[in-house]
Amino acid sequence: MGGMSLFDILLFAGIALFLIMRLGNVLGRRTGHQEPPRNIFGPANDDPSNDSGGDDNVVHLPKDRDAAELQEEMEEEGPLDAGLTQIKLADPDFDPNMFLEGAKSAFEMILVAYAEGDDKTLRNLLSDDVFGNFRQAIKSREEAGQRLEEVLVGIDGADILEARMDRSNALVTIKFVSQQAHALYDGDGTVIEGDPNKITSVTDIWTFQRDTRSHDPNWVLVATRSSN
Repeated sequence: MGGMSLFDILLFAGIALFLIMRLGNVLGRRTGHQEPPRNIFGPANDDPSNDSGGDDNVVHLPKDRDAAELQEEMEEEGPLDAGLTQIKLADPDFDPNMFLEGAKSAFEMILVAYAEGDDKTLRNLLSDDVFGNFRQAIKSREEAGQRLEEVLVGIDGADILEARMDRSNALVTIKFVSQQAHALYDGDGTVIEGDPNKITSVTDIWTFQRDTRSHDPNWVLVATRSSN
């Protein structure tokens, strides 16, 4: 007979169910909360090899040994290197080079958001005090009917000047040297400050801060000054 018996149908159904269950175990399930937004200053515990799996005996002993080695190095370093080591002790995931790349991205995002009056972006990247100052400047500009055009042509350099710990807070000060074109327009579109066709070298000194006890990996801008 060419037809399949009931036994054959049940057998193939069982095999199919078994394969589906195995595939689910291998691939896992996605819930929509599995991939948090990436931190622009670098990954925080993104490396699966850093996952302790809840086993304190596996994780804490090597971390304690690394901390002791870093402490010895710090005693032989200059102020900047010692400050970076202090931050590394408080946050083993901190990497100065990766931090600088993130800081350059934040620098550009903040300049653009300030010119466009983008409160949402600024709120995520600035401390309360700095955000208040930026928001007041944007409000004054809007009330006067003015428009700011800020073009970041490029960043020539970004160097860490200072690094230190203030209790649980890590603070890193960076000197940015960039090429910018700046122009402020009145309500009629007339330039009242700057020149949109003139590129100027600008040096900004910004300080970023992060609470190393927080699960939030992001840094915020807490102070700005310019040497120009």
